[in-house]
Amino acid sequence: MLRNLRQSPSRTVSGFTLIELMIAVAIISILAAVAIPQYRDYVTRGRIPDATSGLASKAVLLEQYYQDNRTYVNAPACANDTTTSRYFSFICTASSATAFTLTATGTGAMANFTYTVNQAGAKVTTSAPTGWATNATCWVARKDGTC
Repeated sequence: MLRNLRQSPSRTVSGFTLIELMIAVAIISILAAVAIPQYRDYVTRGRIPDATSGLASKAVLLEQYYQDNRTYVNAPACANDTTTSRYFSFICTASSATAFTLTATGTGAMANFTYTVNQAGAKVTTSAPTGWATNATCWVARKDGTC
């Protein structure tokens, strides 16, 4: 005599059905599709202060040198610097005794980011990756161009 397993009270079935597993995978996929790009933007925004703080400190050193020597030319802080930062290289141009431009150019994961500051303290974001806005009056810290 065959017993109907569905009606047997002594037999308990445990585990997940294929539909339940597919629903769980779909939910995880949707969450990952939203979370991964947000995380990448968060990491990128966390690396930007590496450039801005480097530019600000180098600008202070240049101003101190100018106060002592009345020129920006041959200032030690105006040497090209590729070792201070992991994600940016710094280039200084002392175009005259009274003018300089410091530039932080992104490398590796921060490629296409370029920030500058000059002797007047004018901060400019000259280039940014696709999807990021530039700004002629400040250092961009977010995709929408806000500083």
